[in-house]
Amino acid sequence: MHENTNFFEEIKAMILDKIAALELTGFWRPMYGGLVFELEDAVHKTQIGGVFISKKHVSFEFSKGYLFDDPNGLLEGGGKFRRHLKLRSFNDIGDKNLTGFFKQAYKLQQSQQE
Repeated sequence: MHENTNFFEEIKAMILDKIAALELTGFWRPMYGGLVFELEDAVHKTQIGGVFISKKHVSFEFSKGYLFDDPNGLLEGGGKFRRHLKLRSFNDIGDKNLTGFFKQAYKLQQSQQE
């Protein structure tokens, strides 16, 4: 087991707490070795994104991150749809605006469900 595993589990727990504090309706479920958040339970097309632990960081992947307003260029990734934040410290959660991006993702997914 990697030496940072416990630390990254703590970062993941803090991420989940910050998102829970937003009081947005949705469901977490295990997928792809992490946890994904969906507006409707087990309905993939309502997926907002997910949190995953790797050897060097915790990643929050946004399913439709390519559509986000990101004036400071915080999101990483150049794929067709997904963008992500790599979080290596507790401060990164705030410094990289995780909850702001999560709110964008939530609003976007809600608007596409209507």
